[in-house]
Amino acid sequence: MHSPLRHLGALAWKRRPIQLTFFVTRRCNANCPFCFYLQSSAPAPPPGAELDLDEIDRLTRSLGSLLWLAFSGGEVFLRREIGEITRRFYERNRPAVMLYPTNGMLPESIRDSVERIVAECPRSVVLVKLSLDGVGAAHDALRATPGSFEKALECCGMLAPLLARYPNFELGINTVFCAQNQDRMDEIIDFVAGLPGPVTHTISLARGQLRDPSYLELDIGKYRSAAERLAGRLRAGASPMHRFRGAGLKAAQDILQRRLISDTWRARRRLVPCYAGRLNLVLTETGEVFPCETLPSSLGNVRDHGYDLRRLLRAPAAREACRAIAAGACHCTHECNFITNILFNPRLYPALASEYLRLDRP
Repeated sequence: MHSPLRHLGALAWKRRPIQLTFFVTRRCNANCPFCFYLQSSAPAPPPGAELDLDEIDRLTRSLGSLLWLAFSGGEVFLRREIGEITRRFYERNRPAVMLYPTNGMLPESIRDSVERIVAECPRSVVLVKLSLDGVGAAHDALRATPGSFEKALECCGMLAPLLARYPNFELGINTVFCAQNQDRMDEIIDFVAGLPGPVTHTISLARGQLRDPSYLELDIGKYRSAAERLAGRLRAGASPMHRFRGAGLKAAQDILQRRLISDTWRARRRLVPCYAGRLNLVLTETGEVFPCETLPSSLGNVRDHGYDLRRLLRAPAAREACRAIAAGACHCTHECNFITNILFNPRLYPALASEYLRLDRP
């Protein structure tokens, strides 16, 4: 595994991004009304507007090494070149972890792409997160996509055998917690716990500019209860952790993260420093760069800066945006941001260590 220790300097010098979320496409084969993709109500860009392989190759040259690379969308695996896109980042930026969220509706294509990726990128952890927001018909109804539950299970079944063949492969389930499924979380947690293989389970709080804002009218107490149940299962050794080195630390971070997210929701203000724009960046399929996917103002487009991300981040607009974020001009519950906000904030280490020591680790 590419060592995460390469990024210890970021504890003191938060000067360049080490976590990138790349929305490789806005295209999707599901109709989820709670989609929180950046400006999700906006129309899809015209054909040919997505960054092509040559453009992606050029921008990887200015990015430097990465700790965490999250591909997103849209449906990631609708981007036919996802394997080749991954290879460019792997060779140039050596990410320790690469994340692929998916609705699982293209089981065979997803399996083939994932197997190619894990085989060609042996020093990166390849983490596939299947979306499961309900059990059976409840999942299909919530996502307004008939047949999506069975496809997700089929995909899970096709991916599970790769766990035995590739030590760098991780398989997980993610559940979007929203108003419409908050009363069924115990059922979902129990169902995921019964899936074969070491399948991890996370929950993500609905957020952003939703097509239907009623999904955000949730009871944060119920989120906290679901989070505590997942934490309890991890502490008791009843739920699998990741298999990579440092998995216990990641599990402890997940537990602390969900507690901070619920506290932030209640307080309606930021409770810990945010490193968006400094350690974290978001790149859209058309080349727009954002410090965070929940903020509406672009820092600029890589096409206008010679595909040089460092040059873009030195521009006055980007510097001003980062200063505003550091000063506390916004707050959110974005899980990806909380990863770096916890792991690179020494003031949170006592709480992180406390959660780590409570885990029943193998």
